[in-house]
Amino acid sequence: MREKEEILKIERSIGYILRIGVIVSAVIILISMFLVFFQTNSSQTPQNLSQIIQGLFQLKGDAFILLGLFCLILTPILRVVVSIFAFAKEKDYLYVAITVIVLLILLIGMGLGLVEK
Repeated sequence: MREKEEILKIERSIGYILRIGVIVSAVIILISMFLVFFQTNSSQTPQNLSQIIQGLFQLKGDAFILLGLFCLILTPILRVVVSIFAFAKEKDYLYVAITVIVLLILLIGMGLGLVEK
């Protein structure tokens, strides 16, 4: 019985992660829409991480939109990471291995996307 409670607790935390990630992303994107709407100067969209960070400090809407999208992309990746720990706690090592492979594929895909720019 204790094991089922732990599994249910982990599943709830995964659900919370997904909800919070989507809500945070939506709030950031909504804020960025207001920033873009009220900004008079139209500057170039940030192309790399340093430009995004610089744009965040300068309160540029484009940088905040990219931050919101980045948070939205990281949400399912965080879910995969939490799932690895959940499967490990259940001692389901086959699913741990499969989930680690999925995480590696996601990270490699993101890395290749960064190299392509």
